[in-house]
This record gives sequence, structure tokens and C-alpha cells, in this order.
Amino acid sequence: MPRRFFRKFAVKRHTVSERWFMTPFRHLLHDHRLWSIRRKNVVPAFSLGLFIAFLPFPGHPIEAALAALLLRVNIPVAALATFVSNPLTMGPIYYFTYKVGADLLSVELEPFDFEFSIDWITDTFVSIWQPMLLGSVLVGAIAALLGFIALDMIWRYSIADYKTRKRKERN
Repeated sequence: MPRRFFRKFAVKRHTVSERWFMTPFRHLLHDHRLWSIRRKNVVPAFSLGLFIAFLPFPGHPIEAALAALLLRVNIPVAALATFVSNPLTMGPIYYFTYKVGADLLSVELEPFDFEFSIDWITDTFVSIWQPMLLGSVLVGAIAALLGFIALDMIWRYSIADYKTRKRKERN
């Protein structure tokens, strides 16, 4: 059952709000929706994390946590879902999104190597940001939609299966 799976990684809100660096945000973290392991809070948070994972900006977990706080969905799930984009997958993801954006904008592909440096941002990113951003938003939205549908279906199936097993045990 997905709820049991996510419960393993659940973070208690009082442990987070007691940290010294969370003092300015303590009043925002008391909403139970930000920490609950329910389908209507976890599935949108997972989808939000997937969308943010495809954006070509640094600080994905922080961005996802702030967006989850704003949208009142599960913060830890949104932050963890952004790790789809990690140092191993970042290059292929951003190249694919650049390629999709360049095809949509009918822009000629420029060969580039992804580096995580200031020189790369000032030289290469300046010339490819439009197709890359368009592709990132589009592919991120599609990944978020597919993730939402898949996790929602898995969650609903597991609930139906659980209820069926309980009914059989009663009889």
C-alpha cells in the first residue's frame, strides 16, 4: 500500500519546526496537510516535485518545498520527488528538454556540453535558454501529469485490493 511506503519516510512536523533555522517559518508549518500521508496530499506533491525536477534551475528541493508550502501539499514528498534530476540524470534530461524546445521553436540545434559552472551559464546557457526552458516546462508538465495519474492509480488500486482482502477475511 502506498501509504505504508510513504509512512516510512514521513517527517514529523514538530521535529522540523523545532530546528533553530526554521524559526522564521514555524508559524507556517503547523498545517497538518503539509505532513499528512493521504492520497490527496501525496499525489499532487509527487507531481509537483516531478515538474520542478525538470526545470533548469538549481535548488530543486528548496523550490519544491516552498511550492508545496504555497499549495498546501506534502512537503517531504515534493522535495524527494525532485531527486529524479540528479547528477547522473541531469545531462540527459536537459539535453532532451533542449531538443524538444528547439524542435518546437524550429531552432537549429547547437552542440553543447553541460557543465555546472559559471562559465557555462554565461557562455552557453545564454544562447540556448529559450528552447531549453520551453522544453523543460513542457516535458516537466507531461512528467508531472503522468506521475500524477500513475501514482493515483496505484494508490486507488491498493486501496481497492486492501478492502477486497478485508472483506474476504470477514467472510
